[in-house]
Amino acid sequence: MLHFPYHREEISLRVPDDAIVYRSGYPRAAARADALVLDAVERPLGAEALGAALARRRKGEVVIVVSDVTRPIAYTAFLPQLLRRIEDAGVPRDDLTILVATGMHRPSTAAEHIEMFGRDVPAMYRIVNHHSDCEAELAGLPGRSWSGSRVRLNKRFLAAGFRMITGLVEPHIFAGFSGGRKAVCPGLSSFDTLERFHGYEFIADPCATNGVLEGNPLHRESLSIARMAGVDFSLNVVQDKDRHVAAAFAGGLEEAHLAACAFVARHACPPVVREADVVVSSCGGYPLDATFYQCVKGFTSCLPAVRRGGKVIAFGGCVEGIGSSVYAETMFAYVGRWRAFLDHIRQPGVFIKDQWEFQMHSRALEKAGENHVRFVTGGIAPETLHRLSVNATYAPDDPTAALQRLVDACVARGGTIAAVPEGPYCTPV
Repeated sequence: MLHFPYHREEISLRVPDDAIVYRSGYPRAAARADALVLDAVERPLGAEALGAALARRRKGEVVIVVSDVTRPIAYTAFLPQLLRRIEDAGVPRDDLTILVATGMHRPSTAAEHIEMFGRDVPAMYRIVNHHSDCEAELAGLPGRSWSGSRVRLNKRFLAAGFRMITGLVEPHIFAGFSGGRKAVCPGLSSFDTLERFHGYEFIADPCATNGVLEGNPLHRESLSIARMAGVDFSLNVVQDKDRHVAAAFAGGLEEAHLAACAFVARHACPPVVREADVVVSSCGGYPLDATFYQCVKGFTSCLPAVRRGGKVIAFGGCVEGIGSSVYAETMFAYVGRWRAFLDHIRQPGVFIKDQWEFQMHSRALEKAGENHVRFVTGGIAPETLHRLSVNATYAPDDPTAALQRLVDACVARGGTIAAVPEGPYCTPV
């Protein structure tokens, strides 16, 4: 019996004894999350200790960039202590701003801030969301990015006297690994800045995949933009399957991120044993599986584990539905016509918000076939679910039973089974 996250719960599925199971293998944390983080910021990589760096800050706000609600970072376990450490270094509370790096996601709500940070932090500190489409909140940078693009970022971040970024490092379906530079791009970028970053050419690059930084155009672009912006200090955390902080890496923009990526590569990117006939993968549970848009990471990250023409079985809560209205409209317009969609977005000058997720989705359709990408959820009505280019099962009352029937049918046909219980948080490579 294997246990998979689904929304805020856990479901259990029977798989054959000889099933190939891909799991992360993080070592037990050496200390509590707050102790790990505070030790990391005072013994950083490629930078002076946080307290010393703050003592030499420029005039202006200390802006601390945090991830949005789609990333299940255990901020409640360390952010209050980190903020106190910053205040103890001589930063008045009124000079502190927590900036939520939403990228092109919707703004996080006040209720979500309490869930993300606990009750005390929202009550005591200023929290603001980044808006990629608000001209008044954006400012341009001199020069151009790695790809030659003009860059506009969050004005508050650029004007700050001290710029600190935080993030979660995990495998990422097209940026190689999350965290680090991604707090700035896409986290704090304007919509137009992201047209190249999320465009067809970058996403189609064979190096734009889980666990790969070398030669990855998204990594190169994002890193070049973060360098242009100027990051004074960074903090990257790694979390285990129970979402406890397993390790923390702080210091320089690149040094701290590369160390975290190396740690994740060792413990959450297991090599493929052999390509199976069927792969069963969660979409990571809440908050990642709250929308179908994010669930795409679940049924694409597992693709190296399944043979061409094999079957992918994935599932997610989708309690917030499909995703943005633009994304939903794109999915509806090209249902069953993913090749036509790719032909459209590869044309010069064409860019649709959220197109990159359907482009990634198309990788699953190309390898397995639309009929063989099975998706189970109770969060999207059947008449809508079947317009999303997957072979869908609506199971609002008992997703476990629906999934078990799918798995049992595959076993009955004699196929080999692989399972990725953690979904995109553990990616076979």
